[in-house]
Amino acid sequence: MAKKKAVEKPSQLLRGIEPYKEKRGEPYRNENQREHFKKLLLEWKQELMAEVDRTVNHMKDEAANFPDPADRATQEEEFSLELRTRDRERKLIKKIDKTIEMIDADDYGYCEQCGVEIGIRRLEARPTATLCVDCKTLDEIRERQTVGG
Repeated sequence: MAKKKAVEKPSQLLRGIEPYKEKRGEPYRNENQREHFKKLLLEWKQELMAEVDRTVNHMKDEAANFPDPADRATQEEEFSLELRTRDRERKLIKKIDKTIEMIDADDYGYCEQCGVEIGIRRLEARPTATLCVDCKTLDEIRERQTVGG
């Protein structure tokens, strides 16, 4: 009878970085955690910057003056969509930079509204999070009530 080989569960890599594994009794926001999240944020920023470069090169290479107005309009719409995406990413890069500053100032990992720990798992899911789950939920409820949706 053949032995069954243990099936390894694939790790969930975030931007090529293993999720942080907390050690029992480890203090929240210690040096290892700060370094982990800073590395994660810097990698994310680098990926976004590479996308910007690819977009610029793509738009230079693909820019053509099509004689057909429909083809020209399609290309302009494609470029417009890419530029909107890059604009959102530019704003995200600013948020990443602000988060890195918070790590350096030792202000990272606590909710800006109530002051409780945001938590390692939430920060893994959204490294730029500034609100705990409860405050973010309340924020979203208030937004739906005022904006409607």
